[in-house]
Amino acid sequence: MVRQYYEQGAHVLLVDTGNSYQGLCELIKSKTKGADGVYFTYTEDNPISFNPFFTSDGVFDIEKRESIKTLILTLWKRDDEPPTRSEEVALSNAVTGYIELIKGGNIHPNFDGFYEYVSTSYRQLLEDKRVREKDFDIANFLNVLEPFYRGGEYDYLLNSDKQLDLLGKRFVVFEIDAIKDNKVLFPITTIIIMESFINKMRRLKGVRKMILIEEAWKAIAKEGMADYIKYLFKTVRKFFGEAIVVTQEVDDIIQSPIVKESIINNSDCKILLDQRKYLNKFDAIQAMLGLTDKEKGQILSINLNNDPSRRYKEVWIGLGGTQSAVYATEVSMEEYLAYTTEESEKHEVMQLAAELSGNIELAIKQIAAQRRAV
Repeated sequence: MVRQYYEQGAHVLLVDTGNSYQGLCELIKSKTKGADGVYFTYTEDNPISFNPFFTSDGVFDIEKRESIKTLILTLWKRDDEPPTRSEEVALSNAVTGYIELIKGGNIHPNFDGFYEYVSTSYRQLLEDKRVREKDFDIANFLNVLEPFYRGGEYDYLLNSDKQLDLLGKRFVVFEIDAIKDNKVLFPITTIIIMESFINKMRRLKGVRKMILIEEAWKAIAKEGMADYIKYLFKTVRKFFGEAIVVTQEVDDIIQSPIVKESIINNSDCKILLDQRKYLNKFDAIQAMLGLTDKEKGQILSINLNNDPSRRYKEVWIGLGGTQSAVYATEVSMEEYLAYTTEESEKHEVMQLAAELSGNIELAIKQIAAQRRAV
């Protein structure tokens, strides 16, 4: 599906954990001679870094402002610690004040600059307005955000001096498996990646664009993120875009009210693979997804009577509760080798590609020919 979207001219941004799209991304990069197929991955030596306060044209519209506020709120508050109304107002005013400072002067905007603004000018403003500590504890706010400021443990994360120019790139993969268990880096990185998509969403008029979030959605499906996810899913279609989430753990869907309210209720298209291992739990799945008994029967019939002489898998697709069917998905050997997530097969493809001066397309063709000859 992702490959076909790309071939039809869509802009595709993927948030992945597990290198699932490495083969396809490398193939696109090879085919376009490096003009497309951008693959970001996180390493200790070269961590992904961003600048949430940067805009190429200096425009800070509502989407940009909201993403900044959501980001800072994620840095500041724990999942079980929702902000008070006075804290929300104080944060909003701080972000607005710094944005006005950016617009009015020749400063290099970044998180360090925001932190310094809050600790000086904004602190003075709160004192002048006699804002009480119990309404907004600025000392606590600065203390919690200090690790992301100059000299802190994560000072690289939000102070990038290299702006990610992804607007013209049609296939972009952010592989963040290395930080999926990091409670600080994972949700922050995911939020900023989503903001990169919103930038595409706003600026690419009349162009189909999609964001596909693999297991990373679990990091952002937290109490403080509910409104942001709901906003993304409701807004994206107005900009000729789509937001897609993928999960292998059905329990995550069943147990997350945020996912139900923010994602499932705003998803007109649902795609399910083989569900037989969840047979005993399927009543709950059926209720969560709002499936009819007819649709349940279709889904539980997947892969029961496949032709043993052919290599394919079945998939159920439901559209808006009005149309649904089971389809067979069959790809060529070349496509299979480009998509495979089997470690040994991926290694075989990448190793041969390296021997062929990086030509992954030729490597795939050679391996496919060898397998057919067996």
